Amino acid sequence: MPKYILDRRQFVVGAGAFALGIRLLGSSRAAAAAGLSKVRGGDATPSLFVEIKSDGAVHLTCHRSEMGQKTWTAMAQLLADDLDADWSRIVIDQAEGHPKYGDQNTDGSRSVRRNFTRLRTAGAAMRSMLIAAAAKQWGVSSSSCHTEPGRVVHTKSKRTLGYGALAASANAQPIPDEKALRLKKRSEWRYIGKPAPSITTPLLVKGEGTFGIDVQLPGMLYAVIARPPQLYGRVTKLDDSKARAVAGVIATHRMPELSPPAGFKPLGGVAVIAKDTWSAIRGRRELVIDWRSGPNADYDSKKFAESMRETASKPGKVRRKIGDVDKALAAAKTRISADYHVPHLAHAPMEPPAATARWQGDSVECWACVQAPQSARKAVAEACGIPVESVTIHVTLLGGGFGRKSKPDFVAEAALIARAAKAPVKVTWTREDDLQHGYYHSVSAQHFEGGLDAQGACTAFLHRTVFPPIPSTFVAGLSEPSHGELRLGASDTPFAVPNLQLECGDAQAHVRIGWLRSVANIYHVFGVQSFAAELAHAAGRDQKDYLLELIGPDRHVDPNNEGAQYDNYGESLSEFPLDTARLRAVIEEVATMAKWGRALPKGHGLGIAAHRSFCSYVATVVEVSVDAKDTLRIVGVWSAMDAGTVVNPEHTRSQMEGGTLFGLSNALYGTITAKNGAIEQSNFPDWRAMRMNESPRTVEVKVMPSDAPPGGVGEPGTPPAAPALANAIFSATGQRIRTLPIFGSDDRGRRNLLQAKGRQP
Repeated sequence: MPKYILDRRQFVVGAGAFALGIRLLGSSRAAAAAGLSKVRGGDATPSLFVEIKSDGAVHLTCHRSEMGQKTWTAMAQLLADDLDADWSRIVIDQAEGHPKYGDQNTDGSRSVRRNFTRLRTAGAAMRSMLIAAAAKQWGVSSSSCHTEPGRVVHTKSKRTLGYGALAASANAQPIPDEKALRLKKRSEWRYIGKPAPSITTPLLVKGEGTFGIDVQLPGMLYAVIARPPQLYGRVTKLDDSKARAVAGVIATHRMPELSPPAGFKPLGGVAVIAKDTWSAIRGRRELVIDWRSGPNADYDSKKFAESMRETASKPGKVRRKIGDVDKALAAAKTRISADYHVPHLAHAPMEPPAATARWQGDSVECWACVQAPQSARKAVAEACGIPVESVTIHVTLLGGGFGRKSKPDFVAEAALIARAAKAPVKVTWTREDDLQHGYYHSVSAQHFEGGLDAQGACTAFLHRTVFPPIPSTFVAGLSEPSHGELRLGASDTPFAVPNLQLECGDAQAHVRIGWLRSVANIYHVFGVQSFAAELAHAAGRDQKDYLLELIGPDRHVDPNNEGAQYDNYGESLSEFPLDTARLRAVIEEVATMAKWGRALPKGHGLGIAAHRSFCSYVATVVEVSVDAKDTLRIVGVWSAMDAGTVVNPEHTRSQMEGGTLFGLSNALYGTITAKNGAIEQSNFPDWRAMRMNESPRTVEVKVMPSDAPPGGVGEPGTPPAAPALANAIFSATGQRIRTLPIFGSDDRGRRNLLQAKGRQP
């Protein structure tokens, strides 16, 4: 784990308050020499602050964003345990976007992983200083005192002093050396590992939480933007006379034209500024714009899918290699192949992007529902041509994110329009804006080949993957998958196959490609785990048993030893090994939960899939039923998760449920298609999610006990959902699902499996 240097920092606090910051230092010599070095995703200046007020309230400045995943609560639990805080007195203050807090990017399922020891260390240091202050006041030794929630107790005399009463004197105590601190043992934990109540839920129930769309400022105006239909499209002619005639419309504003690479820059177009959002929307409808379509006018997602399949059918660049796959395939007793396709996906968070900006001189303040406030700060500075120090980002609550709100183009839009309007401006993205002008999960094509010996054992496994890479959004023209994307379900395949090879092919991006919940794991795991079930069927074996056979004996896998460049989600393989024993354990556990092997009613089928992602292990079983009319229903879903040390098991279960349903919804309906370079979907009539009446009747999640370091919990539930569903459909019908979605986005409630796209006998 990283080392921490505790440090008292000078910043404005209330009278008598006790405040402490910590600096996070890397372990390398270079980091030590630099002093304040960049480690674990952020500049290691004071990375978080804890403040105890004179009234006993404990304020934690949370540097990560809250978007329903209960980050606020988890961070508070980590601090409260080693501080021995009174849970009822904890207050969360959301940090603004600033490098002094270190890494603030709330994605990658790493908020707990990266702050577990960090926050506990801060709490332990403050508790030590509070004890020292009380001991000095009583004239006793610190060793004769202990703490109870919110107070220091002299063990022998039972005298007590509350943390608030000690705040001022504790602030004068020397900061203890990190080596002298004693973090609590697991057996002593009061909050970690327990289902502590959510800090955010009461705010939401009482309507006190402020989301991006809720921000109100004096004299504020409202704006929506007509954006080019195609990426890099431009305005060639504008008639805004009818728009400006709409009641409530103040003005229109030409946005700067976008040039490659897209990055986090605004898309361009024309903004309509009004006294209220509805007037702005009405005004936008009256704009008459001639667009120049730009370089992506010929993008047809259907034709592009065909070209990707063609690329995947040919040998590609080898990115991982064990043995000799070609020789083993040629010698195999049985040889099978299959091709898989997953379309573009949309984030579609419940709250579309929204941001408000206000200028004061040459500086701008922005309020926005962002996952990465420092990225937002930089994007605004670059768009407006001002120093980053002149930008302040206030982070609101997020009504969902899924990765979309770590891309702050909408914040830059608000800043540009507010400067032009010379007034505070809120930019609102409608659902149509969100679906037609977002950053999309990459479309993919995958080709698999497998060889079996006479006993049905897999002797060769070839995986070829093709998709437009995420870095193409930031470096124009890139077409080769990055190592970071391949390690998401492709280069980390943990199969004990003597001959295994991963190849990749190039694909050009025609839309903005961005990360979405669990990223490339979605399509890679769909392919790998579905093809594993195909191998089991070819071998005449049970899905679950054959999957365990493919994974093989308990061991630690290091893909770097086999030609891959594998960064293990930014963690060391020594601390977070790719451990097949843990993967096997969740498979065995979920099989027990779902009563795998039981007699099923006619038309029912079970499917299983498992994967390690974000340093956590998940296995999922799905049961489906298909009636005489081929109507598909998801009967039940069972999931087992080993996420290492879990801070809040209840919230972890909720994240697993949400991630699994997210994966099932995308498998059933999720798709974004393009014609003539423009996105065809616009709103819920032609883009849909799984509805409540379609969700599984049974959803069970088991969070397995573990002493391992904390893994991620927000994303790992998503990847196994789609292949488990597809494998269950095969078990029930004998029909393979190799192309997603199972139903189209144009399916308006029809549940007929015969109309499923991609069914192959």
